[in-house]
Amino acid sequence: RPNSGRVMFSGTDVTNYPMYKRARLGMGYLPQEESIFRKMTVEQNIMAILETLPISKAERKNRCEQLLHQFGIERIAKNQALTLSGGEKRRLTIARSLVTKPKLLMLDEPFSGVDPIAVYDVQQIIVNLRKLGLAILITDHNVRETLSIVDRAYLIFEGRVESEGTKDFLINDPISRQLYLGERFKM
Repeated sequence: RPNSGRVMFSGTDVTNYPMYKRARLGMGYLPQEESIFRKMTVEQNIMAILETLPISKAERKNRCEQLLHQFGIERIAKNQALTLSGGEKRRLTIARSLVTKPKLLMLDEPFSGVDPIAVYDVQQIIVNLRKLGLAILITDHNVRETLSIVDRAYLIFEGRVESEGTKDFLINDPISRQLYLGERFKM
């Protein structure tokens, strides 16, 4: 828990809101840890979230098919989630986080636990979501992977924003290099 500050979203103080209330306001969240039902199929995982929405069965089915297609996981729709690769699991968790059609998607360590090919795939998914107008907030220690796809970055050190700016600014910023990147850091 933070010891100071407020979380504001669309003019509303959501600091103490539980995640379900934040989701209703348009905030989506992708946790770092695996957040799928392992014994359910890919399709059932998406449907489980869709069933929480006040939409018809036909709309749920249509939305599920759209997400399966959008994330290239329709071929594995009937596979149990526990059989998926790290990259496939990440695609599924991102699809699940978009079920509610959020205005903002917060990604916690989206590149952790996936192989280099899957990292590139996740980067492309994020870039495409940004092109669709979705605001995205990423927290990640994988600096190169993150900086290569963001417009703006913040260096948080001991709970405080110590540096902020474009990728180029942070890479060349003496404070960023001293506190986190190191003098030898290169993109």
